[in-house]
Amino acid sequence: MNMMNKKAFHIMAKPMGAICNLDCTYCFYLEKENLYPGSNFKMSEQVLKEFIKQKIEANDTLGVNFAWQGGEPTLLGVEYFEKVVELQKKYSNGKKIENTFQTNGILLDDKWCEFFNRNNFLIGLSIDGPKDLHDEYRVNKGGKPSFDQVVKGIKLLKKHEVEFNTLTVVHDYNSQYPLEVYNFLKEIGSGFMQFIPIVERKAVSSTTDSLTLVSPGYKGNAKVTDWSVKSEEYGNFLIKIFDEWVRKDVGKYFVQIFDIALEAWYGQEPGLCVFRETCGDAMAIEHNGDLYSCDHYVYPENKLGNIMEEHLSVLVNKPQQLKFGLDKRMELPKYCLNCEVRFACNGECPKHRFIQTPDGEDGLNYLCAGYKKFFTYIDPYMKFMTNELKHERAPANIMKWAKEKDAGFPKLNVGRNDFCPCGSGKKFKLCCGHI
Repeated sequence: MNMMNKKAFHIMAKPMGAICNLDCTYCFYLEKENLYPGSNFKMSEQVLKEFIKQKIEANDTLGVNFAWQGGEPTLLGVEYFEKVVELQKKYSNGKKIENTFQTNGILLDDKWCEFFNRNNFLIGLSIDGPKDLHDEYRVNKGGKPSFDQVVKGIKLLKKHEVEFNTLTVVHDYNSQYPLEVYNFLKEIGSGFMQFIPIVERKAVSSTTDSLTLVSPGYKGNAKVTDWSVKSEEYGNFLIKIFDEWVRKDVGKYFVQIFDIALEAWYGQEPGLCVFRETCGDAMAIEHNGDLYSCDHYVYPENKLGNIMEEHLSVLVNKPQQLKFGLDKRMELPKYCLNCEVRFACNGECPKHRFIQTPDGEDGLNYLCAGYKKFFTYIDPYMKFMTNELKHERAPANIMKWAKEKDAGFPKLNVGRNDFCPCGSGKKFKLCCGHI
């Protein structure tokens, strides 16, 4: 077997495929069930064994992370994941194994939480805010709300001291209530928050692959769904939360996109694939061993192969996948190349690049206006925190600085023609001095 070209990569494992006990209106993955008619949608022990074995072999790193998602992985039962841990130990070959597990929380009980605690699983729990905001779209198969069951699951995670973070889908409804969402997540004990914009286009008629939610390259008649967040509203949502966080919560609560932004301003490669220059290192594996280019690109044309036929180390390095990753940079429109916040955004996810630039070029990200507004707004704050890091001081000093900025820096001896202490690079009279 050729084990050349090994590299670190991430795979979202779908051991239950698209099967879920919820029927969230905005879910882009539920309809992937149509790609596997007649399947029992459970990763067999043989495929599971090969996946674990091959992923450990193919990652040239001291640690290997397994990410279990769905659908809903708890439908497989605790015993299934006890087998997962057993196989990981068998094939670890001295490497440190870590597990993350994304769940809607509905089936969590003492047995699940004891297992998570005993095996150090990090849980990503999906919740969209307070009851009325969460239940707008996150309902069960009978259309009934799920909030109360999710909160019960959170209490069990806390009872058993299981580490968890929250994943909040930002849609057309909850995007109108940013502080209600943020403060609620703090109240339930979420120390690390992810805010995930939902943007989907729906084909006017069914496609040949029986999928109605289409890929960016779809040339047929399609329109943005009603539940998708609007671009500027997503930017406003982030700004409102940032304003609260930067004055009260730095170092206490962590918001993924704020951390990623600080990496960019500090000159590092952003740690999240959607904001990197190139992508292709985060793939998805279905229950039968089929590997796809990305969790958001589970379409027949993006299938790389099957791990029961080719080794994972071969599949992840296929020219098809390398091109997929490089296209993220190569296909940016000129409008993006000249953008002053491109270093932070890099065109975001190609999945969202389906609108035109102001001069009519294809390939602009649907969320461009929102990201541009957000990244421009946080620029002075990020410059200050970057400066603190470079001088080995705590970024949390930004909280005091932000309050001084709000007051117009009255305690600082700053001349009108001096550079503004906010770090914008502008003269004080043209920046914060006008306050």
